[in-house]
Amino acid sequence: MRRATPLDGADPHASTVIANRTKVIVHDLTAIAVAWALAFLARFNFELPPAEFVRSGLEALPVVLLAQAAVARYFGLYKGLWRFASLPDLWNIVRAVVLGALVIALALFVLTRLQDIPRSVLVLYPVFLTLLLGGPRLAYRLWKDRAFNLHQAGDAERVIVVGAGSGGEKVVREMLQDSRYVPVGLVDDDPRLTKSRIHGISVLGTVAELPGLVARYEVDLIIIAVPSASSADMQHIVEWCERSGRPFRTLPRTLDVVSGRVTLEAMRDVAIEDLLSRDPVSFDWQAIQGALAGRTVLISGGAGSIGAELCRQVARLGVARLIVFDQSEFGLFRIERELRAQFPHLEVVFILGDVRDAALLARVFETHRPRTVFHAAAYKHVPILEHQVREAVMNNVLGTHNLAEAALAVGCETFVLISSDKAVRPSSVMGASKRCAELICESKNRRGATRFLTVRFGNVLGSAGSVVPLFRRQIEQGGPVTVTHPEATRYFMTIPEACQLILQAAAIGQGGEIFVLDMGRPVNITYLAEQLIRLSGRVPEQDVRIVYTGLRPGEKLHEELFHEEENLAPTTHEKLLLAQQTSRSSVEIERLFDSLMAACERHDEELLRELLRDGVVGYRSGVAPSVVVPFERSSN
Repeated sequence: MRRATPLDGADPHASTVIANRTKVIVHDLTAIAVAWALAFLARFNFELPPAEFVRSGLEALPVVLLAQAAVARYFGLYKGLWRFASLPDLWNIVRAVVLGALVIALALFVLTRLQDIPRSVLVLYPVFLTLLLGGPRLAYRLWKDRAFNLHQAGDAERVIVVGAGSGGEKVVREMLQDSRYVPVGLVDDDPRLTKSRIHGISVLGTVAELPGLVARYEVDLIIIAVPSASSADMQHIVEWCERSGRPFRTLPRTLDVVSGRVTLEAMRDVAIEDLLSRDPVSFDWQAIQGALAGRTVLISGGAGSIGAELCRQVARLGVARLIVFDQSEFGLFRIERELRAQFPHLEVVFILGDVRDAALLARVFETHRPRTVFHAAAYKHVPILEHQVREAVMNNVLGTHNLAEAALAVGCETFVLISSDKAVRPSSVMGASKRCAELICESKNRRGATRFLTVRFGNVLGSAGSVVPLFRRQIEQGGPVTVTHPEATRYFMTIPEACQLILQAAAIGQGGEIFVLDMGRPVNITYLAEQLIRLSGRVPEQDVRIVYTGLRPGEKLHEELFHEEENLAPTTHEKLLLAQQTSRSSVEIERLFDSLMAACERHDEELLRELLRDGVVGYRSGVAPSVVVPFERSSN
């Protein structure tokens, strides 16, 4: 049988690796011998040692080679690539050399009692060997990096990195090993870092100097590597990146960049979430898991934006069974495929149904007996519901009542209503109906052992029907982008953060509370539209117009998260606040509900509006006109 060759299917790369490793071993053995000889020469002031010392040194050399090579192999000195030699490799060399010297000293003491072996040689030897092993590796690394910069820079993108901290250091190090990029400098707003160097790359100035630096150094790309940046920091950085006129990208805002678990492959375009999201929030996951692990959890509206994210997060917490309830067949189909793929061992039940169907809900609760319910099913589109009062009341009010009654009937432990900032001094039918849902949960909390909680928050970025997907579609179509009013503001939060705060509220709530999520500062909708246009690579008013359409029926100029009479109070979590409001009697709430249902039976929408005005404190309908004339923003 003839020997296999690369043409027979053998891996030529493996042969190259073996050949290179052999060269490294030969180099290191030579370095050991040279270090041993230099130690003797240094002991005798670099003059020829006496004959007996030369003889003893040569006789000891095989022991030195064998012992040091074995220790070096133990520490993996032959597994690392010289091209990527770094501080950890140097530390490995130091450890191997020191331990090798100790082993050699012990072996020679046992064999020859160190006859004619000067003690100082055993001290000088590891010093010389460290230099001989580490020096060539470092020189080779520097030579390869320089060769890359000189010979391959013409085909690579010239990059300025924003951020001279741990994230920037990681990015520069990655680029020095990647032929696609050439780091020409860094910028950082810390003036102490200016003129300093990271892996030989200079910190050229501050973020505000980006436009001039980009032109001076002929930069092709800006990479933002500030994992800890707040939204205000990102807005500042993006503003100057945009002024530079060059494309810019970012790495995930996570410590994974610093720890090395994220590389340049994770680069992405800056998203609106980077500019609007807040500082990372810490959660008591132990308390959250303790409240849900091993239990059956039901999520109504589980195929919607908030409901689906709740499903994902709850599924990770060790629940015994997850029941996903939704009236959208296609929505259930999508979330079923996702959950089955991600959590194949989790027992998940998917139920197609309507929260207005009390008989179905009673059967579902009796069959599965959930311990925790997250009620996310609701109609939420303000302008549509303004002309569909009966449907809003039937879904948002009756649906909440039916679900709450089913939970009470089986002794459910926790019921969480997901409400809206539009329930505060509502100006819309949608907001008034959600406030009625809050009142129902308040009333039900007094009837049994079930804890009824309400969590109230504003808009979530990217949810179905929200403004961000609408603006993106309009930008893709070339505009115009339609904004209701130049001064309109809204609160925004990412879907995952909103769901995590809902779970936290469920873990700490005692029953009867209305939790208000700290949404940060409200965002001007015009600013949001302008940023989305810029992030798409276009210029507002030049490439894409912004047209103001006027407030639609039921819309407010500025949303509110709480009424001033509710007296917000802190909770054990910094991002969860408690709305302390005047309690309504259960009799009053039940009377309102009965009246609303009677009006729904008669399809009397005018009576429904009147009942909502009388029953919901602060409700003012008709804030915005039902017909508006669009007008364009002045170019001034």
